[in-house]
Amino acid sequence: MHICNRIVKIKNKMLNFFGRLQERTFKTSAPEVKEERSEQRVEREDKEIVFSKSIKAGKRMYYLDVKKDRRNDLFLSITESKRKSVTEDGQFIFEKHKIFLYKEDFDKFESAFKEALDFMRAQLNEQPSEEKDSE
Repeated sequence: MHICNRIVKIKNKMLNFFGRLQERTFKTSAPEVKEERSEQRVEREDKEIVFSKSIKAGKRMYYLDVKKDRRNDLFLSITESKRKSVTEDGQFIFEKHKIFLYKEDFDKFESAFKEALDFMRAQLNEQPSEEKDSE
């Protein structure tokens, strides 16, 4: 009987612990807290942006944002935002992908990007005129 009482006590302690843990998780993921964190993040991001350019391409939007990090170093944030669907209340759902390009990679990225574009342009120029017209 002594062992059974200990098992029951341990079980109750575990249930109390997981109950408190669940309450904390619920409190930190409450909508008000999420909105507040989201607003703080937007404010912080707005302060960091020193240049911005957007490109609309059908259902996609591309954002090129030059930002400053905590050490005032510049980096490029490339975001693709694609409209995926509409909720029942009429709000759009977007899928976002981000790439961060830091100063130590600028030259390598620029060279590779230019090489890829040159290759693609050469391929497009080699296509017969009928294929070009259908696009």
